[in-house]
Amino acid sequence: MKTLAFAAAFATALALPMAPAAAGSGGQISINVAPSNQREAEALRFGLAMFALARDIDTNGHVTQNGVNNAAGIYQGGPNNRAIIHQDGRGHDGSISQTGGNNSYGLFQFGQNTSGHVQQTGGQSGLTLQFGW
Repeated sequence: MKTLAFAAAFATALALPMAPAAAGSGGQISINVAPSNQREAEALRFGLAMFALARDIDTNGHVTQNGVNNAAGIYQGGPNNRAIIHQDGRGHDGSISQTGGNNSYGLFQFGQNTSGHVQQTGGQSGLTLQFGW
C-alpha cells in the first residue's frame, strides 16, 4: 500500500508543475520521503547510491546546479555520510547538514525559487523533491 501511495504522490508531483498558474503567482510543492524502518532506509540509501553511480559521483557530498542564481551547501561531520543536492532551474536555495555517521539524503529542486534545508544527526536517511513556479 505504501508503494501505491508513493507512486501516486510522485505522479502528482510531476504533473503539478505543468498545471497553469495565475500570472505573477509563485510557490512550491515539496514531497518528503522518510523511511519508517531499516529495510526502507536501506532501499533509499541504495537508490541514492545508484543515482550517484549513474551520474559518476564519486564523493560523499555532491552538488549539481543547472541554471542561474542557485545556492547550495553541504556540511558533513562523521563517517559514511552521503548528501546529494541537485538543482535544475533558477533561484533555488538548499543545504544538507550531517553530523554523526551513516546519514544519507537527496535534495532535488526543479523549476524556480524553491528552498529546502535538511539536518541529520546520525543513522538517518531521506529524500526531498521540490518543484517551484
